[in-house]
Amino acid sequence: MEQRLNFYQKGHSALAGMYALSQHLSKSPVEKSLLELIHFRVSQINGCAYCLDMHSKDLRAAGETEQRLYVLDAWREAPFYSDRERAALAYAEAITKLTGANVPDEVYDEACRQFTDAELIDLTLSIVQINSFNRLNITFRIKAGGYKVGEHAALTT
Repeated sequence: MEQRLNFYQKGHSALAGMYALSQHLSKSPVEKSLLELIHFRVSQINGCAYCLDMHSKDLRAAGETEQRLYVLDAWREAPFYSDRERAALAYAEAITKLTGANVPDEVYDEACRQFTDAELIDLTLSIVQINSFNRLNITFRIKAGGYKVGEHAALTT
């Protein structure tokens, strides 16, 4: 599969809003490790190889365990995710899949129990953003494998 175009280079100004959102999220009260875990899970759902490569490297560099990454697709059956992580994962899956065109009340209510209003807003924006990046990477066939930890940090400054 051949890359169609590099939107990181050619679409930099068009992506300014997404980079600004990244700046905002870098200061979020939601733990960076949790946001990265959510990005990895959403990228699994969407099948974005580039984002899976990127977020797995960033997560491992930040100390995430291999076991939690390998089992993330089956997080509901695994004992090593906190209640806060479980609420965020369920919420991310509901927003990503939008089954029945809604986020179920029980998923939203549990997210509300685990996150403040400000955190819930940031979590939601982070999920929307990774879904957008997944779709861009898949559409333009951005190749996986070459990402270096922290490479995109410069894009958000």
